[in-house]
Amino acid sequence: MNNYPETPASTETQAHQPGDQTKMNPIPEVIKENYKGSDKLKGKVALITGGDSGIGRSVSVLFAREGADIAICYLDEDRDALDTKKMVEAEGRRCMLIQCDLQHPDEIKKMVEQTLQEFKTINILVNNAGVQYPQDSITDISPDQLFKTFNVNILSMFHLTQAVLPHMQAGDSIINTTSITSYHGHDTLIDYSSTKGAITSFTRSLSTNLAKNKTGIRVNGVAPGPIWTPLIPSSFDEEQLEDFGKQTPMGRMGQPSEVAPAYLFLASEEASYISGQVIHVNGGSIING
Repeated sequence: MNNYPETPASTETQAHQPGDQTKMNPIPEVIKENYKGSDKLKGKVALITGGDSGIGRSVSVLFAREGADIAICYLDEDRDALDTKKMVEAEGRRCMLIQCDLQHPDEIKKMVEQTLQEFKTINILVNNAGVQYPQDSITDISPDQLFKTFNVNILSMFHLTQAVLPHMQAGDSIINTTSITSYHGHDTLIDYSSTKGAITSFTRSLSTNLAKNKTGIRVNGVAPGPIWTPLIPSSFDEEQLEDFGKQTPMGRMGQPSEVAPAYLFLASEEASYISGQVIHVNGGSIING
């Protein structure tokens, strides 16, 4: 067992507003203690947005345990990023931290250039970072909020994929984080849910395009349900937190450690015949469509 920091991250990269994560109960689980790596990603390099906390942190650490070097894009949570870097390095892999505001294409381009300068290649792109700002009514969504939510959640995926794709080869993989809200919607996350729907369509369309052009690069998505990450207590009130995840068939929220293996599967050779698909990690909710 590795001696990872016990203090959870202070907020998800690009998240709403930081909460007091030292009071998160339970502390989000990063990786299963008994998980043994088997070099599924040996020699690979992964660029992960929002990799400093939450699901992104778990993906970073799990990928590292499977042999990948990691480049983490984060907004401004230096402590979270440094903690995650220590976790990755504890797995014996290299980790590069890059501060980047995904609202700006020029910063995205610079981030990719920095990653390539350090690691020479990018084999796995995980488009994971996102923001959400709950509002009771669509009339409460300001133009600034709307533009930021779309810029960070979906437009950044276009800019980042455009920058990374020319440097990828057959067998490489792009994995996008969508959400159960892409399929079920959400009454107080209208703009957020809309971007997640766009991400699902983006995943399917890009996968078809790359397959048609015989690039050998696969594109898939993961649609988490209610997962206990730093984004949650910073977005909802105490009453909502009390019931968080209880509406699922399993009757509980999920941990980041229960989502990350879906990303690992899609990034590995085991998923060599899978593209344009979305894995639903949501506590048993049935998704149609």
